[in-house]
Amino acid sequence: MKRIFLFILTNLAVILILSVVLNLLGIDRVLDAQGIDLDLRNLLVFAAVFGFGGAFISLAMSKWTAKRMTGAEVIVSPRNLDEAWLVQTVKRQAERAGIGMPEVALYEAPDPNAFATGMRRNSALVAVSTGLLRSLNRDEVEAVLGHEISHVANGDMVTLTLIQGVVNTFVIFFSRVVGHFVDRVVFKTERGHGPAFMITTIIAQIVFGILASIIVMWFSRQREFRADAGSAGLAGRDKMIAALRRLQKSVQLPHLPDQMAAFGISGGRGSGLRRLFMTHPPLEERIEALSRLRTS
Repeated sequence: MKRIFLFILTNLAVILILSVVLNLLGIDRVLDAQGIDLDLRNLLVFAAVFGFGGAFISLAMSKWTAKRMTGAEVIVSPRNLDEAWLVQTVKRQAERAGIGMPEVALYEAPDPNAFATGMRRNSALVAVSTGLLRSLNRDEVEAVLGHEISHVANGDMVTLTLIQGVVNTFVIFFSRVVGHFVDRVVFKTERGHGPAFMITTIIAQIVFGILASIIVMWFSRQREFRADAGSAGLAGRDKMIAALRRLQKSVQLPHLPDQMAAFGISGGRGSGLRRLFMTHPPLEERIEALSRLRTS
């Protein structure tokens, strides 16, 4: 119920804020003076519905999609001691974090990685790669699991979806405003929309989408620091630092599909402008942040 209320409240806030901004800037009056009949309020509702709708459809399908993209198999009845230990560790951490027991899954991949996803914090999915079990000891795997459980407990999947919905709304709205303006003012289309509207809208949507992704990626990096801190509380700071150091030594690049990259334990490496589009902070920065963390 809390998340539904937050979703509705965020939608209303976006519509209200954009309406106020448009009025303060006088954009609607400028367009009207140019003889442009764009209904900004209806466009805003359209953008919000599609922007948030797309984001929440993706979230609702996230567990199903993740399983099929990675080939993850949910552990229903543990077949060996490792699987039994995984399930028991996740169960213990979930109880400590105050969330429902997630589904626990394994997927075949050479890189040491793990991810958590799901629409509700009490019905999530936590999956680890076979490479993680082969490369890390149990203390380090426990820390990685604590990191993923913290993502679930923090509601990171829902929050990221809300932020994605907001930026989607901005992208859809302003790309169509730009397309309409160019079509009517520059190309003097008097009725309907000409080819310039479609071309300009697509170009503007690409440009705005790239800029918007910088915001989403920034939040994605911040939530990694919070999940690391959560793991320090669930499994122990030293275990989490050891796990991150082990990941630093991994020669395998992350093999998660692009759509799942933000949900893994470790992202790629980048420098310069590429850092703006990284889903994860550099491992050395995460280790430094944990080293400064005070533990009780």
